[in-house]
Amino acid sequence: MTMALAAGALNSLDKQVLQAMASLWSEPLHPLFQAIAELGGLEVTTLLMIGLAVFLIRGGFGADAWVVLVFVAAQVLEVLYKANLHHLGPPRSVSHADGPSITELVSSNGPLANSFPSGHMVRAVIAYGLIAFVVQRLAPWPLARSLAIPVATVVVLLVAFDRLYLDVHWESDVVGGLLLGAIGLVAGTVWLDRPLSTDN
Repeated sequence: MTMALAAGALNSLDKQVLQAMASLWSEPLHPLFQAIAELGGLEVTTLLMIGLAVFLIRGGFGADAWVVLVFVAAQVLEVLYKANLHHLGPPRSVSHADGPSITELVSSNGPLANSFPSGHMVRAVIAYGLIAFVVQRLAPWPLARSLAIPVATVVVLLVAFDRLYLDVHWESDVVGGLLLGAIGLVAGTVWLDRPLSTDN
């Protein structure tokens, strides 16, 4: 996908999706999607990963808590991609663009101004995917176990739609973030799926 992106093979599809999303935009819904964006934000997902690590350690699964390193590694890979692949995000619509975040203010003139892959997608897939996996395995309530993966899936899809709706990412950025996040999630679940041993 990176090669196709660098060659411009996805530009036409990116622009078509951007135009389609622009036609769906509604001013009353804008605050809602700004709030949804926080679900994939660095602050929220980092706190969730810290909470997951604390939960595992306190539950006697200290070795499993190392799974949060997958989250950290994915953030490093995201930065490396953005630093080495020149791919600016879509032009922000003046009518409904958000104000610049702290991250944007810091990186707007540097290599991190590039938009591939979507960091929100990377973080959402890994954070909510790992939490769902742990809940499905360890929650004492059947309802929580059965809802864990569907709820995580809905959150990830909401974040994906949100990135396009707020015109902060191209469709290819979102797909790239989804794929990178999925790789991290698979790595994390492989680690968590080892035979469980309780720390004494």
